[in-house]
Amino acid sequence: MDLPDNQIPDDASPPWLNKGDNAWQLTAATLVGLQSVPGLVILYGSIVKKKWAVNSAFMAFYAFAAVLFCWVGWGYQMSFGETLLPFLGKPDVALNQKFLLKQAFAGKFPNATMVFFQFVFAGITLILIAGALLGRMNFIAWMLFVPLWLTFSYTIGAFSMWCPRGWLFKLGIIDYSGGFVIHLSSGVAGFTAAYWVGPRASRDRERFPPNNILLMLAGAGLLWMGWTGFNGGDPYVASIDASLAVLNTHVCAAMSLLTWLMLDILFFEKPSVIGATQGMITGLVCITPAAGVVQGWAAIVMGLLSGSVPWFTMMVLHKKIWLLKQVDDTMAVFHTHAVAGSLGGILTGLFAEPKLCRLYYLVDDWQHFTGLFYGFHSGKIWLGSKQLLIQLLGIAFVIVLNVFTTSVICLGIRMVVPLRLSEEDLNVGDDGIHGEEAYALWGDGEKFENSRYNSVHGFEESSKIRSEVQTA
Repeated sequence: MDLPDNQIPDDASPPWLNKGDNAWQLTAATLVGLQSVPGLVILYGSIVKKKWAVNSAFMAFYAFAAVLFCWVGWGYQMSFGETLLPFLGKPDVALNQKFLLKQAFAGKFPNATMVFFQFVFAGITLILIAGALLGRMNFIAWMLFVPLWLTFSYTIGAFSMWCPRGWLFKLGIIDYSGGFVIHLSSGVAGFTAAYWVGPRASRDRERFPPNNILLMLAGAGLLWMGWTGFNGGDPYVASIDASLAVLNTHVCAAMSLLTWLMLDILFFEKPSVIGATQGMITGLVCITPAAGVVQGWAAIVMGLLSGSVPWFTMMVLHKKIWLLKQVDDTMAVFHTHAVAGSLGGILTGLFAEPKLCRLYYLVDDWQHFTGLFYGFHSGKIWLGSKQLLIQLLGIAFVIVLNVFTTSVICLGIRMVVPLRLSEEDLNVGDDGIHGEEAYALWGDGEKFENSRYNSVHGFEESSKIRSEVQTA
């Protein structure tokens, strides 16, 4: 059936469309999407114990699909649409052709591009939360958690800080590409959800070796390179600011990785591959709220701090603070995302260069966007102090929002289905949950163990095959 003529523009390239910006925005969105699928799918599936490989990877794979459905159904408009409340937009469908082919609220490209670009950010946020829950969360509970958390938590943070009508946006908060909306949110929400779900089985918590470190590095590499689109796409234009953001991103990540590596060697006498990966992630997270609004020297300083402060909280404070010891955060998202995201937000309040901020926000407003250090330098200390206070307010808002909403969601789900897997499934892992395993150890993947999913005939057949193999 053809669409009504008034829903399709006469010109495929209307005057407001910039083909270069549109091409870069779609490319950046695809790079961010590759961070999740296959990046974090591979990373999660390989960094866990072998029996959890399929379930861990599939939690990420499912979340990516579920978020997209919710995003176009109501999530995008709740995050960037018309105001319902000072911190939330009105829910509405974002698949109307007339809407999708109009110019987006920012940038010289259509709403269809903006919807896709913002979706991949929402998708990776949920996948990061999954990192705290690997190895014990009931998959059905996870299926319910994803749309609920997207609806009642992510949309509030995104509207408040990224939508021009949001209250924190109007105050002048600087969150260049998601240090607050994505990383601090996922770190706090993941830690909170991990508290309610409970810890892994004791033997898993005591010993949880990666099943494939080389594959883990492949996933980490996709995550690192994909960050080019993560931070490079947020000016919504293929500008010099986008170029600066990309370079600052990789400089900070490299500096953070090297710092974490040196600390591991200094204190543990071994250059840990997993540690270096964590350092890479904390560097990427830390620079995210500041990527295009700080100078190169600041990116290096942020890398030094992002490689050392989260290292200290993970390796030292984690063993001393009671709450941190009680919560089983499988991928340490509290340290790599909540701590690093908060650190990045604070350092943005110190290092934000006023001219770069105005270049990014395309405004000539001297009442906002001045880092504290530049406030001292220019004699406008009150402006720098104000910016730092706004950054701290943003951190407090995200923490309170996500502790509350995540707790309510988990308690609500617990009334319907268990949050935690049964003891039998905790012992079996992938085969118990999905009836599938990651690695075939015999022939073409025949199962020789007496799985509860093997029929009597199947078990007899596998025994026959094993007998034939032994005879040969």
